[in-house]
Amino acid sequence: MKKNKVFIACDTSFVKRARDIINKTKTNKLKIGYKFGLEFINSKNGRNFISNLQNKTIFLDLKLNDIPNTCRATINAIKDLKINYITIHISAGLEALRAVKKVSGNIKIAGVTTLTSLNDKSIKEIGYSKTLKSLVTHQALLARKAKLDALVCSAKELNFIRKIFKNEIITPGIRFDTKKNDQKRVVTPVEAFDKGCDWIVIGRPITKGNIKKNIKKLINHLEK
Repeated sequence: MKKNKVFIACDTSFVKRARDIINKTKTNKLKIGYKFGLEFINSKNGRNFISNLQNKTIFLDLKLNDIPNTCRATINAIKDLKINYITIHISAGLEALRAVKKVSGNIKIAGVTTLTSLNDKSIKEIGYSKTLKSLVTHQALLARKAKLDALVCSAKELNFIRKIFKNEIITPGIRFDTKKNDQKRVVTPVEAFDKGCDWIVIGRPITKGNIKKNIKKLINHLEK
């Protein structure tokens, strides 16, 4: 039976906390990976901790957004970590996307479309004239043109994105209920997989409170 693939977001700056999350989310019912962001890798012992992880699927969510040379150099600088995925904002531009893809080796490059913390009002405030749907569609086309390995987008866009982008899709903004926290475009785990994503990214609904009980809740939710 095919296992649902889940990245657990280790949103912390403390190694002890990250280790606790990893130890308490072990299960043979799901394929589990771990997402680490800027908060963790920039912490005192974060990089060293990631470098010593064994037999784990690691998603390094750096969301690179800089000139092509800097993005390329960053990929080369983290290759010793043996990570599986790394993110770059598609808004960094086609040249930067192609630059990181060229030097990525075994690391899968995941292009970030529009953050799930944004909505139509938010992108207008930033200065975009496109609607959210038009913007994400344009970003997906750019990711395809750059031959990226994966795309990060909300499940709310999957029905039209899947027609454009055929590689892996990673979906953040996952909640069991209507509590959005700082997210705007959220869906449940079942909705995300039903819409066709390959991985979901889930943080607080698992890591806040009793982690083992929350993992069981996720498994039960997906098995209904």
